[in-house]
Amino acid sequence: QVQLVESGGGLVQAGGSLRLSCAASGRTVNNYSMGWFRQAPGKEREFVAGISRSGGTSYADSVKGRFTISRDNAKNTIYVQMNSLKPEDTAVYYCAAGRVGLLQMRGTYDVWGQGTQVTVSS
Repeated sequence: QVQLVESGGGLVQAGGSLRLSCAASGRTVNNYSMGWFRQAPGKEREFVAGISRSGGTSYADSVKGRFTISRDNAKNTIYVQMNSLKPEDTAVYYCAAGRVGLLQMRGTYDVWGQGTQVTVSS
């Protein structure tokens, strides 16, 4: 089974950028659909971005045009580049791996990382 470890979170001012990383071990990421989700205090965990085994991508409307998901097979790592950050992007960001299903659906994913905090100040 794949294990996932996120990194790259932190505190950034509105308008700034961060790149989150999700390092996988145990299995190669190109065998999985991979996704990024986030959860703000008091809110449900929500889909942010996903990349399929074939390289197709999907984004939540709230981040489209600002976030970019990518995969580095050599490093067995996926990334999300987050630009033009807004205070409403503040959340714990989770990386997830799955096999079958739509990228946007939580049920597609059965392995989750521990999360990394992103805080955007106004």
